Amino acid sequence: MNRIGFLGGSDMYRIMVDDWQSLWEEKTERTPSPDLSDNIAVQLGSHTESFNLEWFAKQHQTQLTSMQATYSKSIDDLLLKGQVDALAYAETAIVEAKHTNGMTNMEQTLYRYMPQVQFYMFLSEINRCYLSVIFGNSKWESVCVEYDPEFVKNMLAKAKEFWVHVKEDIPPMEDLTHQSYNIDKISVDKMIKRDASGDNYFNDLAHQYIEGITSSHNFENIKKQLKELVADNEREVYSPILTIKRDKRGSLRININQE
Repeated sequence: MNRIGFLGGSDMYRIMVDDWQSLWEEKTERTPSPDLSDNIAVQLGSHTESFNLEWFAKQHQTQLTSMQATYSKSIDDLLLKGQVDALAYAETAIVEAKHTNGMTNMEQTLYRYMPQVQFYMFLSEINRCYLSVIFGNSKWESVCVEYDPEFVKNMLAKAKEFWVHVKEDIPPMEDLTHQSYNIDKISVDKMIKRDASGDNYFNDLAHQYIEGITSSHNFENIKKQLKELVADNEREVYSPILTIKRDKRGSLRININQE
């Protein structure tokens, strides 16, 4: 596929992590776009997409429509284009099908594809996107991501800044470290994440919890107090010491992050 003259969904992750040099070389045709015909991960994802969508429809008891629908918008002289995998008819939501390796998890997958799904929601003006993911060959999960205007605003600002380099044929300054972005406040299954690294009370309880596993008679009380710090709309609260995650059934689980 010729990807010259516009930015698409798969470009957004590279935009957000400042992987601009190689993308600029592709968009200015200094280097060809990667040939993915022999990339087994990409080809496997392409061939399992139809099954992935069928499985999603079955598990959610819904019908899918508008397969491979294409949307586009222009911002000044920047053309944006995206092709969504499907729409969930009854819920007016995008469905994006991904097939990744069995060693990763949904949180890592959400981070990797968040720029893409937010981009598609912006183009289509649809405020929800289901990420339907096959992990390896034995596990499937789906989550519902809500549209986040602030994330999209920042992403489009970076996209326009990058496009100036393409338009004026000026190489960007290469960032060998690559940047990160934060998705904690984006609603996923109507839940958000919170970084409690700066919360002294949380971290004090966290230390007591770790020490109390083997020595404190007050361990269950500390465990209870930690869980009470997780709000009803938070799917995860984390710090360098420990992480509390809410599972699909709503139960809270505490995991220690360091010995």
